[in-house]
Amino acid sequence: MKKILLIEDDPTLSRNIKEALTEEELQIETAFDGLIAERMLKKDYFDCIILDINLPGKNGYELCRNFREHDTTTPVLMLTAFSELEDKVEGFNCGADDYLTKPFYMRELLLRVNALIRRNAPNHRPSVGNSMLVADDIVINLLTKEVRRQNIEISLTPREYQILLKLIECKGELVSKKDLINEVWGTMVDVNTNTIEVFINFLRNKVDKPFGKQSIKTKPGFGYYFEEK
Repeated sequence: MKKILLIEDDPTLSRNIKEALTEEELQIETAFDGLIAERMLKKDYFDCIILDINLPGKNGYELCRNFREHDTTTPVLMLTAFSELEDKVEGFNCGADDYLTKPFYMRELLLRVNALIRRNAPNHRPSVGNSMLVADDIVINLLTKEVRRQNIEISLTPREYQILLKLIECKGELVSKKDLINEVWGTMVDVNTNTIEVFINFLRNKVDKPFGKQSIKTKPGFGYYFEEK
């Protein structure tokens, strides 16, 4: 049974979410305070984290940022009362993988949680003999999901990793925003194309700019591709 940590200080919403996810045979643990949640995250493993932004003790942005210092793979779904792009960018920049704006349908929440869990735990693992992917001076360990460029490790969130992997696997071919969304979030989840633009910008700031590279290319109106020099 998959275990979810729900961090939400509204008792009614927390109870409703817990009931809805429990009906789907998910194990739910709850926290109403950011500091308490931080202690829970340090001592236990969860398959997915549902995180509200406005929390007592420590807000969701800070909590997510600190969590990503020692865990870069567990998916984080952020709940926000704000719909402005800047607030969503802040959440992604802290390491969140997805977001939902309140109010939302429980069915959509369940779809997003299942998509995050499924994408983080693929049905098959690469064999040891085929565990490394190399493109230009980037080396990706498919078993550990470690990314290195010029032998320097790059810390990526799960979504950033999946987008980079998709671009590299396509060997210079164009990948549309729609295809990236379907690959990373799945076809059952409605994701705005602006989200892809945000993640592409994050990737360039981590993978390209520090190394004086411009590997992640945009072809306006068509999509993105990875260019090997």
